[in-house]
Amino acid sequence: MTICTLGVDLGKNSCSAAGLDTTGKVVLSRRMRPSTIPGFTAKLAPCVIAMEACCGAHHLGRLLAAQGHTVWLMSPEYVRPYVKAQKNDDRDAEAIAEAATRPTMRFVEMKTQDQLDVQSLHRVRSQLVGARTNLINQARAILMERGIVAPQGRQKFERALDAMLADTDRLPEGRIRRFMMETREEWKTLDDRIAALDMEFLELTRTDELARRLLTIPGIGSLNATALAAAVGDASTFERSRDLSAWLGLVPKQYTTGGKPKIRGISKRGNRYLRTLLIHGARAALPSLAKSETPLGSWLLGLLARCHYNTVTVALANKLARIAWVTLRRGDTLSIDRAAMPI
Repeated sequence: MTICTLGVDLGKNSCSAAGLDTTGKVVLSRRMRPSTIPGFTAKLAPCVIAMEACCGAHHLGRLLAAQGHTVWLMSPEYVRPYVKAQKNDDRDAEAIAEAATRPTMRFVEMKTQDQLDVQSLHRVRSQLVGARTNLINQARAILMERGIVAPQGRQKFERALDAMLADTDRLPEGRIRRFMMETREEWKTLDDRIAALDMEFLELTRTDELARRLLTIPGIGSLNATALAAAVGDASTFERSRDLSAWLGLVPKQYTTGGKPKIRGISKRGNRYLRTLLIHGARAALPSLAKSETPLGSWLLGLLARCHYNTVTVALANKLARIAWVTLRRGDTLSIDRAAMPI
């Protein structure tokens, strides 16, 4: 039995493996526990091992690559069309193996442990920011039930809430006042944890070469730089700068039928977190860049004259993603004077 391609469908407690020979015929179908996969693959001759890019795939992929195998990771949405008839774990493994044999398949670059650790920190920070937002909204609703309308904006509301807690006439003694004091303490705790993570990301940009180069791009701060460096690496997976922006979902959707193309809004595919960071960074850098006497500034002024402000913001985010590709791929920084040139 000669296995040319091995597809592995990962699971928490049970995994399925399907092996294909050189003709694409299924010659192996087996179920095993995740911990036994390295021992099983160690007995096989070097082959292509394909998996979906899910939780645990990068760690297992590094172990299998150390055994001499070629490991390919794929997006689950690209594997789904190859599942035949009823879906089960064995057919999922067969679909993964078959998808890996397609010459047009797109693969995900295997990440290092350091990249995964940075991504985990970003997920923790995003969760903390969401928890803080929910806490603030809850506090606003409780105060509104008592006829107190809080001002808009997190910092304004923070100062207003501190003033209420310092004045017993505005917020009398009682259970609600004690609850608001507990809410304020929890709010401070979340602020401290978020600030600690921000400082950690700032320190990381001083030691990571890729993140330090990304900081030279307008609108790219420590959050954007570390998140891009962790998710994209050296951008060798993307052949063109547009491929990166398309992966981030910053390019327009296209619907073509009968030879009549229709261009719609951005596709919003790919990494939602990175796309959000880039758009926020573009929104912060847009006013200063539009005033600069550079080709990029002239390009932005032309867009602002005929497009909505939010549309220009997304267009600038797309431009920043392309500049980031050049910075990561070529190993140098891109001058703002050249930023409006075709990339």
